[in-house]
Amino acid sequence: MVHEPLIADAFGRRFPYLRLSLTDKCNFRCSYCLPNGYAKNKNEEDDLSLLEITRMVEAFAGLGVWKIRLTGGEPTIRSDFLDIAARISSLSGIQKLAFTTNGYKLVERAQDYYNAGLRAINISIDSLKPEQFKTITGHDRLLEIMDGLEACFAAGFSTVKINTVLLKGLNDTELDDFIRFVDDKPVSLRFIELMRTGNNQDYFKRHHLSGSVISNRLLSLGWHVQAREDGAGPAVEFYHPKSVGKIGLIAPYSKDFCTSCNRLRVSSKGALHLCLFGEGGYSLRHLLQQDEQKQELQDQIVSLMVYKKSSHFLHEGNSGATPHLASIGG
Repeated sequence: MVHEPLIADAFGRRFPYLRLSLTDKCNFRCSYCLPNGYAKNKNEEDDLSLLEITRMVEAFAGLGVWKIRLTGGEPTIRSDFLDIAARISSLSGIQKLAFTTNGYKLVERAQDYYNAGLRAINISIDSLKPEQFKTITGHDRLLEIMDGLEACFAAGFSTVKINTVLLKGLNDTELDDFIRFVDDKPVSLRFIELMRTGNNQDYFKRHHLSGSVISNRLLSLGWHVQAREDGAGPAVEFYHPKSVGKIGLIAPYSKDFCTSCNRLRVSSKGALHLCLFGEGGYSLRHLLQQDEQKQELQDQIVSLMVYKKSSHFLHEGNSGATPHLASIGG
């Protein structure tokens, strides 16, 4: 049974969903996120340890959070990724454990991920054309990742989603290809409207395309909007009677996007981020050092919600302090 989360903000929104970044490192060089690859800051803290992560998740679970998504960077490059997943999946109160990946070595690892307790996977695929995929991500791995997608079906994942960042001039001519791609596959392919961050202003101007292009195209082809599920993310999902798969749209510049916000974020260094585009995080790491700090940690989480704003204010050109999406898990 899903209980009403105890974490709430001043606008009546409750938060059953935590996106937990395991690392801000990534082995891909996606043009919209880390075009020059990951660059380590010499004064950078270590990522949270397995024990610190366990204490963090236990605290959130005790406050009614029942859905966890492991993110990055690329979370699977952590050598203890399977240990982290197995630990979280065993904790009381966690009903859904998901992760987002670029699909690196997914063919070999899909079954191990499932065996560790992961049941939902989001795979980033920004083009169905190998050359264009390489242009966007810096890696010629499309066919390998497609094989990984099939491996996820074989492993038994209950939810398989594909994330596709909508990029004018790079993949916008493939919209119908993507729609046809889900005809015979039990996946939800979600188009994500490009978001402006601290480091991508020029890129945003060149490649941003409104999500309305997707919704208008889908409606013209006979797709219908599906009712929102409990604990779902921000995607508006569409279905078609003749399609096995579904199409989702995450359009942060759309009207009232933030009214259904149900997620919080914790960075790989232990900072609570109330919004992807906020002005920074609130470090919780000092409250992760002893089991006896759990109540103090929970009290801090609840008290910080007073600072959560009504909106991300992207419409006003405010992209907050987030330098790029890998920094706190997208």
